[in-house]
Amino acid sequence: FFKIISLLSNFMNNTKIILYDCFDIYKILNELNEFLKFDLVNITNQNSLTSYIKNIDLYLIIQKRKELDDKNLIVLEQLPIKIEKLVEKINLGILKNNFNSKSNIKIDKYSLNINSREIYCENKKVKLTEQEVKILMYLVKFKVPVKVDNLEKDIWGYNENLETHTVETHIHRLRKKFIDTFNDNDFILSTKKGYLIN
Repeated sequence: FFKIISLLSNFMNNTKIILYDCFDIYKILNELNEFLKFDLVNITNQNSLTSYIKNIDLYLIIQKRKELDDKNLIVLEQLPIKIEKLVEKINLGILKNNFNSKSNIKIDKYSLNINSREIYCENKKVKLTEQEVKILMYLVKFKVPVKVDNLEKDIWGYNENLETHTVETHIHRLRKKFIDTFNDNDFILSTKKGYLIN
């Protein structure tokens, strides 16, 4: 059992496993950590937890009853629990966490989730269209303004039937979402040479 767990844990050990107000479970996992190789931390109060997770990207919180509202949370409702079952829950949580993190792209102060097509900043989020995601993903690759012609060709597969204002219309709608939701007028800049993510 521990050989299998060790193999699984070796490729997933960049996720912090936070035991929130469950020191007894932390002690057990810590004793077995020679085999598990989890990156464990024990935290007992919510303020410490909030400040701790601000500085890390990949984490999983384990607690005995649901007190928090976090997407990376495992609640152990039925205790006692067999160690194999607990480790299985943790590994599944880490796999899900790793999958979700690969679909999140950092763009300046924003986090873009490609799967849900939502962009976040602090506690605010906005839904994007598929084309808007493509535009952002394209613009973020360049440090210089991108010409409208390039966007027409590479995003829309430019052809003669494309309306000349398609790019401008999409950029206008995208910029409006950033202004309305995040009060950010400067995220996508419009210059004489084209469009640029600031």
